Amino acid sequence: MLNKAILMGRLTRDPELRYTQSNVPTCSFTVAIDRNYKSQSGEKQADFINCVAWRSTAEFVSKWFTKGKMIIVVGSIQTRRYTDRDGNNRTAVEVVADEVSFGESKRDSDGGSGSYQRPAPQSYSSAPQYSSAPQSFVPPAASQPISVGDFEDLGDDDENLPF
Repeated sequence: MLNKAILMGRLTRDPELRYTQSNVPTCSFTVAIDRNYKSQSGEKQADFINCVAWRSTAEFVSKWFTKGKMIIVVGSIQTRRYTDRDGNNRTAVEVVADEVSFGESKRDSDGGSGSYQRPAPQSYSSAPQYSSAPQSFVPPAASQPISVGDFEDLGDDDENLPF
């Protein structure tokens, strides 16, 4: 069976970091995600998804994210039942974050202020990541055009080859 949620949106408020009675960090936050369509009146609509992170992922979110920041969350959907203050049975639906990443660069989120700060980690996952897929490499764009004069002739000396 498969239960995987991938979300990208903006935080509706600052993440709330708390600790359980056994001193385990947990962080609650809500992600606003625009829908792909507009209402009949032409207004954009959004969904507000409650998320929770645990342990070091919770500390990462509370340290590096604030209201309005773009966030990418990978996790699973979880439901839990509880009784509210009035004695009514309720069900909460939330995404339990396994991986969290920045959805925009530091420069983009700061409006390109030009000031330099040490770059933050780009993502965090509480679980080890394994990949069997080959990694692709995209070379950086050259800052200047390359000319034939930039290369050196190696000649035809095949005697020094190891095979």
